[in-house]
Amino acid sequence: LAELSGWEVINAGVPGHTSADARARLPQLLAEYAPDAVIVAIGGNDFLRQVPVDTTRANIAAMLSASRAASTHVALVAVPAPSLGAAALGKLSDHPLYAELASAHGSALIPATVADTLSQAELRADRIHANAAGYARIATGVADALQRQGWR
Repeated sequence: LAELSGWEVINAGVPGHTSADARARLPQLLAEYAPDAVIVAIGGNDFLRQVPVDTTRANIAAMLSASRAASTHVALVAVPAPSLGAAALGKLSDHPLYAELASAHGSALIPATVADTLSQAELRADRIHANAAGYARIATGVADALQRQGWR
């Protein structure tokens, strides 16, 4: 994403973390980096661990609110809804809570990028993770979506 956008990008994601973990870490990250923009991409592990959707929604909502207080540029990357059938057929789609949250919090939504990538076997390392080509495609999708929404 840094190469595509020219931005300084700090990836503060931690493999295996849930939205609760990310929510707990966010205040320190915002204080430490004072970012010009925040991109929130979380929730997949919540779905895999069957965290109640209302809990995931509340955690992401709190992260969007905290991010909005720290920066005027906040984006939310939609994560696919869990579906073994859709995954097997290569037809994953975004969980509906992402569009709802982005709208409610005035955040830019980055739709379909992760779902479209993970729907293609050649872009996956396994059933739930992108491979290097898949992550490059996600980065391109994020950069393109943000440029369309006026981020420069």
